[in-house]
Amino acid sequence: MPPVDVEAPAMENQIRNLILSGHVGFDSLPDQLVSKSVQNGFVFNIMCIGETGLGKSTLMDSLFNTNFEAVPSPHTLPTVKLKAHTYELQESNVRLKLTIVDTVGYGDQINKEDSFKAIVDYIDAQFENYLQEELKIKRSLSSYHDTRIHVCLYFICPTGHGLKSIDLVCMKKLDQKVNVIPIIAKADTISKTELQKFKSKIVGELQNNGVHIYEFPVDDESVSEVNSTMNSHIPFAVIGSTDFVRVGNKMVRARQYPWGTVQVENESHCDFVKLREMLIRTNMEDMREKTHCRHYELYRRKRLEQMGFSDVDADNKPISFQQTFEAKRSNHLQELQQKEDEMRQMFVVRVKEKEAELKEAEKELHAKFDKLKKDHTDEKKKIEDSRKKLEDEIVEFNRRKAQYQQMGTSHHTLTLGKSKKK
Repeated sequence: MPPVDVEAPAMENQIRNLILSGHVGFDSLPDQLVSKSVQNGFVFNIMCIGETGLGKSTLMDSLFNTNFEAVPSPHTLPTVKLKAHTYELQESNVRLKLTIVDTVGYGDQINKEDSFKAIVDYIDAQFENYLQEELKIKRSLSSYHDTRIHVCLYFICPTGHGLKSIDLVCMKKLDQKVNVIPIIAKADTISKTELQKFKSKIVGELQNNGVHIYEFPVDDESVSEVNSTMNSHIPFAVIGSTDFVRVGNKMVRARQYPWGTVQVENESHCDFVKLREMLIRTNMEDMREKTHCRHYELYRRKRLEQMGFSDVDADNKPISFQQTFEAKRSNHLQELQQKEDEMRQMFVVRVKEKEAELKEAEKELHAKFDKLKKDHTDEKKKIEDSRKKLEDEIVEFNRRKAQYQQMGTSHHTLTLGKSKKK
């Protein structure tokens, strides 16, 4: 059935504001949504990118206050490998399915030109898996394990000299695919003055090279002020630790040095608390939403355009998905028919060529057979002549033999007669 164009009435003229005369109950929808979400649980996927030994696994342990028991990575891997580990966490009555993706061997190769390729391919693969699930006739998105990366923590080596080329190239490749948050790892290795200069240099290099990092949203009045303040602290300078040290009357997560103690959760020592506040407690849902509504939609649009689908036709008029599908199906059938005709013609030509070859071979065989037959006849005739000649010779031989025998007998008789006379 062909699609029918129906003129939609202007919505502004159709919507009316009414006053309720009593309580209805749909004001409980937010509570229903919260209850449903808590029942289903939440999914959050983090990718950690950085050179081996920058403390990625330690920071994850510190952020979620647990021990993920990550295995240390060697520095001798020939290529970058991505390892994803999924954990079930629960806090109060809220369940979180957390996936941490580590880039093993990143930055360890002599040739770092394609270090980002494995990361980009992995992110695209997760988008593609979700897209294929969406395009299924029988979908199960409610139970589907969403593995799309919601945030990428990019660990910057605390050199104090700015970003490396590999950092700029990788973040540039990722900024349209994932929410990138740059962080300075092992920030306790540089002084506060050097740290502020280092931060300013990093921000300047990112802006000059057109790298768009994730910015905390300021459109929500409840968090706009704190998010705006935190945006000025990016990149966060963080420290991670799995050890607890007694400071005063309580045990705190810290790193013990000969000259003193660096407390992970002390905001005067590092930005760990700011990162945790922004990443987990304030903007986790915004990162999930931006991943779906921005990065995934961008990937989905490009993929559908690659498949030949579009919202407008050649005349820039709106076109439905069904019309596009029917047009592509018709073109596909025409191409198939054209290929079938070409193959049929090619088949006929090849059959004719084969028939000509077979006829030529048959003619050669007949000629060869006639020659063999003639040779056989000639040979048979020669044999017959030889046999006849041999038979004649045998007859002649027997005749002469008989003649000689007769002559011998006659001579013997004559000899005996003469002997008797004497």
